[in-house]
Amino acid sequence: MKVVALAATAALLLTAACTPGSDTPGGGASAPSSVKTDAAALGDVSLTVWDQEVRGGQAAQMAELNKQFQAKYPNIKLKRVSRSFDDLKTTLRLALSGNDAPDIVQANNGRSDMGEFVKAGQLVPLDKWAEAYNWKSRYPASVLQYSRYSADGKTFGEGDLYGMPQVGEVVGIYYNKTKLSALGLEPPKTWADFENALGKAKAAGELPMQFGNLDKWPAIHVFGTVQDKNVPAQQITTLAFGRPGASWKTTENTKAAETLVSWVDKGYFNQGFNGQGYDPAWQDFGKGKGVFLIAGTWLQADLQKALGDKVGFMLPPGASADEKPVVTGGTGLPFAVTNKAKNPDAAAAYLNFITSADAMKVLTGTGNLPIADTSAQQAPAGLAADIFGAFGTAVGKEGLVPYLDYATPTMYDTLGAALQDLLAKKATPQQFIDKLEADYSKFAGK
Repeated sequence: MKVVALAATAALLLTAACTPGSDTPGGGASAPSSVKTDAAALGDVSLTVWDQEVRGGQAAQMAELNKQFQAKYPNIKLKRVSRSFDDLKTTLRLALSGNDAPDIVQANNGRSDMGEFVKAGQLVPLDKWAEAYNWKSRYPASVLQYSRYSADGKTFGEGDLYGMPQVGEVVGIYYNKTKLSALGLEPPKTWADFENALGKAKAAGELPMQFGNLDKWPAIHVFGTVQDKNVPAQQITTLAFGRPGASWKTTENTKAAETLVSWVDKGYFNQGFNGQGYDPAWQDFGKGKGVFLIAGTWLQADLQKALGDKVGFMLPPGASADEKPVVTGGTGLPFAVTNKAKNPDAAAAYLNFITSADAMKVLTGTGNLPIADTSAQQAPAGLAADIFGAFGTAVGKEGLVPYLDYATPTMYDTLGAALQDLLAKKATPQQFIDKLEADYSKFAGK
């Protein structure tokens, strides 16, 4: 049985149907004279591609798309280097400043990565290829803004285009259906229901929530989920984009920090969570340890394989069942062309190929959530249907807010470290808020 992804997803993408002819310019657009879009006529080319698609479904879609690209363009040889998110983040800055930089990289959208690379002139603006391939008909402005920067790297969401994403993302709640049923509970319809379920799981001797925060960034997603229930969406967006006009020092942000600490006090997380890695945590959830897991849609294929029909996914619920969703999400890490690329036209052709309408079908078939042409895909019943439906609801109701670490060039490190201290009781909620405010206000001003 198959179900069509919600039509609401098309509303998010602003009817952004992919260009006919999956990897050729469409809509009558003519290529700028400086751009070559006939990849087969580029001669012998080698492209080194760095990506972070290392998990099951993510790795499978890259392997399949690379295979198809090589078959169609045998003159372009691909050398794929796949690294974990953390390894890529650690090594990419050094690699881009060296003489042997890759041609194509996946770069975190945030200022600490893409923004700094743009500022240093290490990424190539893609606007002329966007015109040649008619990418604006593939992606609407609401998606492309997550890969736009001003030339100085300071203004995020406006300016030149520096990347092309493949997948959509939303951070939600995975739940073990069998464990919920054993507790006599349904998937929570309100935030109060969710916290009640956490308490009932703890009282019954179950682990309420699987959590691994050794890598620091997972707590950003958990805190963001709590913040989304307490802080107005526009304030979160202003903070996350690092724009003037907001403040961390509010009652609502403090309440979000206090709520997270209360979950520690109540024993809702596994012991030693600050010393457990992200991958071991979700893998333990996949082994049946824990009732809930707050994580992104990128775990779809792996958790489906591990738990089958025992796993479900939902958007974090609001104060009432009919409340407009506010949920962290956006796009996956976009693929960018470096300034060391020996043949930028070939690199752009590769980006065009892996984000085409045919590519979106491959992503769907390998357990991923495509960011373009989403409503045209058929998601299998079960977890995939839950995820496609959740994404469609979030974007159709304009409920997405950006990742918090986007805010400043140093916010990724500041927020990750501050959350570890908060969760370990080495900092009070107010000290936590003060640290974030100092980082934000130094960059964005008052």
